[in-house]
Amino acid sequence: MQAGSKSSRKKIPGKKVSGTKAATNKNLDEMPIGDLGIIALPSSEEMGNKINNYIVQWRAEREHKRPAHAQMHGYVRENYLIRTETPRFGSGEGKATIFDSIRGDDIFLLVDVCNYSITYSLRGQVNHMSPDDHFIDLERVIAAIGGKARRINVIMPYLYESRQDRRTMRESLDCAQALKDLVRMGVENIITFEAHDPRIQNAIPLSGFENFRPIYQFIKGLFRVAPDFEVSPEHLMVVSPDEAGTSRAVYMANVLGVDMGMFYKRRDYTQTVDGKNPVLAHEFLGTPVEGKDVIIIDDMISSGDTVLEIAAELKKHNAARIFICSTFGVFSNGLEKFDEAYKKGLFHSILTTNLSYQRPELFERSYYHSCDMSKFLALIIDTLNHDGSLSDLLDPVDRINTFLKKMNAKRK
Repeated sequence: MQAGSKSSRKKIPGKKVSGTKAATNKNLDEMPIGDLGIIALPSSEEMGNKINNYIVQWRAEREHKRPAHAQMHGYVRENYLIRTETPRFGSGEGKATIFDSIRGDDIFLLVDVCNYSITYSLRGQVNHMSPDDHFIDLERVIAAIGGKARRINVIMPYLYESRQDRRTMRESLDCAQALKDLVRMGVENIITFEAHDPRIQNAIPLSGFENFRPIYQFIKGLFRVAPDFEVSPEHLMVVSPDEAGTSRAVYMANVLGVDMGMFYKRRDYTQTVDGKNPVLAHEFLGTPVEGKDVIIIDDMISSGDTVLEIAAELKKHNAARIFICSTFGVFSNGLEKFDEAYKKGLFHSILTTNLSYQRPELFERSYYHSCDMSKFLALIIDTLNHDGSLSDLLDPVDRINTFLKKMNAKRK
C-alpha cells in the first residue's frame, strides 16, 4: 500500500447522515488549529466510519465565515480517516504503520480497549485481543506518528485499567501509569466516558482530560423504548446500584426533577474472592418505589449480577417498570441470565451505548436497545479541532430540557 496525500485519501463509503443545525453552526467563526485527521484503530473501525461521515457532511454544508483563509486549505474533504495498520507477527509481536501524511495534522485516535472480538495468531493459536493488546497498539500508532502531528488527541471511551485507579495495599496503579505514559508520548487531550473515578485525572494535572456522561442519549433512548414514559416525581425514580455511582444518579435525577435512591453493598471483609470482598446483601436507601418506573443507571455491565440483583430487590419493593441504563455493556458472562430475568419480568429494557464492542446476539434480544454515540463523538472532534469550548457538551442540561419540552408538547 502506498502512502497518499491528504487530498488523495480514499473515500470511505457510507450512507448519508442527517446533520443538525447545532453541529453545522457551532464552529462557524473559529479557525481549525490544524488539518483534521482521524485514526480509528481496528477496535473502533465502525465508529470511526460513522464519525467521519458526520464530519464530512457538516463541513460540506457549513458556511464558514473565512473560507478563503490559508488555514482553511483542506478543511472540506471527502474523507478525514487516515489509513493505518497494526499487524501482528507469528510470535505475537506487532508494529504500526501509517500510510497517509499526518504532518501538521490535528490527530484524533479512537480505540476501544474492551473489543475482544478482534483476534490474531499467536504461535498458530487464535488469540483474542485483551485491553493490554489494544493499549500497546495505541502506543505503537503514537510512536509511528513520530512527533510529526501538530497535536495528538486520544478518544478512549472505556478508560484503560480504570478499575485499577487506586491503591488499597501494595499493588500497581495501572490507570495512572497509563495516563502518564500517553502524556509522555505527546498526547495533549484524553477523551473518555464514565471514568470509574474521575479523580484519576490528578495523575496528569497539566494535560487535557475530559470525562463525558451519555445522560442525554439515555433519556432520548428511554422515550424510544417506552413511548408512554412519564417524567414526574410521582411516576419515576432514578436509582444507583452502589455508592460509587451516586453522583451519576444524582445528576440524572436532578435534571429530570425526580427522586433518587441508592443501594449500598454490605460486604464480608473477612474473605477475598476473585480479588474482591463478596457481597452479603444490597441495602436500599431512598423514598418508596412502589408503583413507580425506575431507572437503574450504572457505568458498566460486566457479569450483570449486581444490576439483576438490584432489579430483583426493587421488584420486591413493588416497583413498576425497570429500565437498566449502562454506558458500557460488556456482558462478560453471556446473556442467559438476562434472558431468564427478562422472562421473570425483573426488568423492561436494557440500554447501553455503542462506545464499546456490542455482542451481535444482543441485537436479537427484544429487551436490548443501543444508544448511538457517533454523532456526539463527531461533535466533540469537530469542536476540539476548532479549539472550541466543550462546556455545553460536558453539561447537556439545556439540550435535555429542550428535548423534554418537545416530548411534552407532542403529548398535548
